[in-house]
Amino acid sequence: MTLGELRSPDTWPGSRLGLPREGRGAVATFSVRVIAFLADIAASGLASGLVLAFLAHPTDRQRQAAGLAVLFVESALLVALTGQTLGMRVTGLQVLRLKDPTRVPGLATGIIRTVPLIASLGLVGFFTKDGRGLHDLAAGTVVVRSS
Repeated sequence: MTLGELRSPDTWPGSRLGLPREGRGAVATFSVRVIAFLADIAASGLASGLVLAFLAHPTDRQRQAAGLAVLFVESALLVALTGQTLGMRVTGLQVLRLKDPTRVPGLATGIIRTVPLIASLGLVGFFTKDGRGLHDLAAGTVVVRSS
């Protein structure tokens, strides 16, 4: 028996939330979310390198802090303002508020969603049957396909 056989054919990630099975608005797969997060890490690394270029001899701790700070700001602000990080935009994903999917998440939601994501460095692979990570549960959001 395979995992697909264990899952009811009438349910899919996001079905309990009223989201479509596939296409625009469907819950994003874990693999695409990982690719988006890795793209965000790469972009934050490049941006933090620009910040660190102004320091004569940055320590390892300063380098780590700059990378995490840029990742935090990028994730919290871009999710708050547009519903997408840079990596999400490249991979065609979007963060939606479950209470009001027509509005962008907002600053409080962006921060609440980003703190657990950064604290675990995205490595916590705990997802619900609806494809929501712990950080999505905390913020009341879901990541869906935008295209």
